[in-house]
Amino acid sequence: MDLIYSLLSMLNEMSPYILLGFLIAGVMHSFIPQDTFSRHLSGTGWKSVVKAAAIGIPLPLCSCGVLPTAVAMRRNGASRASSTSFLIATPQTGVDSIAATWSLLGPAFAVIRPIAALVTALGGGIAVGRSEKVESNSPHEEFGSVESAVTNNRKSFVRKCVDALKYGYIDLVGSIGGWLMAGLIIAALITVYVPENFFSVLGSRPIFSMIAVLVIAVPMYVCATGSIPIALSLMMKGLSPGTALVLLMAGPAANFASFTLISREMGRKSAVIYLSSIIVGSIAFGLVIDYLLPPEWFNAGITNSLCKHDHGISLFSTICSAILVILLIFTFTKRYVHKQIKTGNMTKEYWIKGMNCPHCQAAVAKSIEEVNGVERVDVSLVSGKATVEGEHDAEDVIKAVRSAGFDVVE
Repeated sequence: MDLIYSLLSMLNEMSPYILLGFLIAGVMHSFIPQDTFSRHLSGTGWKSVVKAAAIGIPLPLCSCGVLPTAVAMRRNGASRASSTSFLIATPQTGVDSIAATWSLLGPAFAVIRPIAALVTALGGGIAVGRSEKVESNSPHEEFGSVESAVTNNRKSFVRKCVDALKYGYIDLVGSIGGWLMAGLIIAALITVYVPENFFSVLGSRPIFSMIAVLVIAVPMYVCATGSIPIALSLMMKGLSPGTALVLLMAGPAANFASFTLISREMGRKSAVIYLSSIIVGSIAFGLVIDYLLPPEWFNAGITNSLCKHDHGISLFSTICSAILVILLIFTFTKRYVHKQIKTGNMTKEYWIKGMNCPHCQAAVAKSIEEVNGVERVDVSLVSGKATVEGEHDAEDVIKAVRSAGFDVVE
């Protein structure tokens, strides 16, 4: 019972903020033209690095979801420096995770987290810009991005609102919902079964605890929102606030899949700088929190959570949690219950390379659906196969997939 109560309590604290964050994310996705990012991130100067970081911080993309976006930006003319800055800043934060951070960890964490993402992204992007040789980085073929922007602008206001709700509460929930629940379950297990002050020895030596967290966080994957309850539960067991920030930064931003893809697309040197900036930046900000800033700023989240546990669960939070759980069940069912498509003369199959999460799957499906003649699309994340029905040109489908940041195995 303690485990269930702890899980429900954290879910209730986060759910109103998460639902609000999903709504804002959907509005951003539907009303901001998709070619805006690539258009503003071309060039090798520091301005494009700043723009990339500023654009990436509010975007609700996880580390595997940001990879195809960054690859598409790079192929559409964005520099290595701005692409690296975007890759560092985006997965660490997002409107949904910032709101959830405020709800569980308090305003200090919610403010410092995007600031840390911005600084590390600027440092990594500028370092890549200085390391790469001056080259004529002419934009690649844009694979119909202008046409996509025109199509988006022709949509009515009502249609854009519907698309915003669909993206925020269906596509985005499907993208990070599994990781969010995993984070909540891990946090509940730590809260209930790990003894009090278990990490007090590490907490007295923050630098060693930060290195230990990095060793665990860098290889694994956890989304920006899913890492929040884990960080809170570890702080409640004696881990320092600065070490919690290291987890919040390094866990979502760095993993082996990201490093491998960046090495292939932008070179090993860019990948090493990308990883180093995350490690150095997270430790630097963690030490600032532990040694230079007032501890009460960051212990407010623990105090607030304990107070909420004592005062019970509010009706509004319970309703929000119920809505979030329903959305999670719906998207889970939609993901794993595949529709059967009859194969015929108008049906073709394509093998997609590079999909890692439901967000990638949705991005591929959406790009293919916009191809002339396509009537129905079924994209399998497990097999990597896209089944496309309708009288369409195969080359148009391949271009659409590549414009989304993926590739087709021919």
